[in-house]
Amino acid sequence: MAKKIRKQGTRVRHTTRKVSTAKGSAGVSIFDRLGGGIVPIVLSVAILACLGIVFLLTYETIGASNFFRLRNVNVSGTDRASASDIEKIVTANAEKPGVWNADLLAIKQKIENVTFVKTAAVSRSLPSGLNVTVTERVPVAIVRLGGGDFLADAEGVILAPAKAEEKQIPFAMVGWSEEKSDKAAKENSERLKMYQKMLTEWKDYDLAKRVKQVDITDLREPKATLEDSGMPVTIMLSRDNFGKHLADGIKAVVGKGTMFEGVNLVGQNLVLVPRK
Repeated sequence: MAKKIRKQGTRVRHTTRKVSTAKGSAGVSIFDRLGGGIVPIVLSVAILACLGIVFLLTYETIGASNFFRLRNVNVSGTDRASASDIEKIVTANAEKPGVWNADLLAIKQKIENVTFVKTAAVSRSLPSGLNVTVTERVPVAIVRLGGGDFLADAEGVILAPAKAEEKQIPFAMVGWSEEKSDKAAKENSERLKMYQKMLTEWKDYDLAKRVKQVDITDLREPKATLEDSGMPVTIMLSRDNFGKHLADGIKAVVGKGTMFEGVNLVGQNLVLVPRK
């Protein structure tokens, strides 16, 4: 009986030690999760932040170093746009920060404000160069405004004062609307299309050089003005077949400029208008 009692006691004490050990293990596990897990994360974040700061400081220092100082500006694609003006913009905006740190988007936007520049692409040529490729606006007409004759592109953008030696665009357009409205923009777009059609057909007929101006104030009744016998003569045109109508009008009035001021179109018939 005594032996049995001791064995039972031993079993009870042994069971008690297991429970105690389990509780102790649970306590250590909670501490590891809270303390042992957070500390490495905090240290990692701190290390990454320090590395980031060092990287930024190093990046800015290297980028602003003499190694990346702007030495070359290459501009291509310019015909009418001023290459020297574009170079000045690039130099003014990239000389101090250097090629590496230059704000290419800001430079691009400023270049696109230069006359005749439609779009510009700016790229780095490391370590010391910047390249600018320009796409220009192409003049397709001369429009007569209150301030004189100006070049306009196919989108109706007024570009710059027209020069006398515009061989590809030999005559001006009268009737351009300077109003800022959708209606005016639409009408001007139609005027440009009509002007370009006239120019193309009259070049084919070798008549463009004889025309001094076209009046497209009224889109339904375009007119061409030329000289005959030293006097201005106005020839009314239809909305189509500009080449034939101008050629017929010139034949009708040639040598009679001192007597007739114009040629009107009545149906398909040409009527000479006497000078007053």
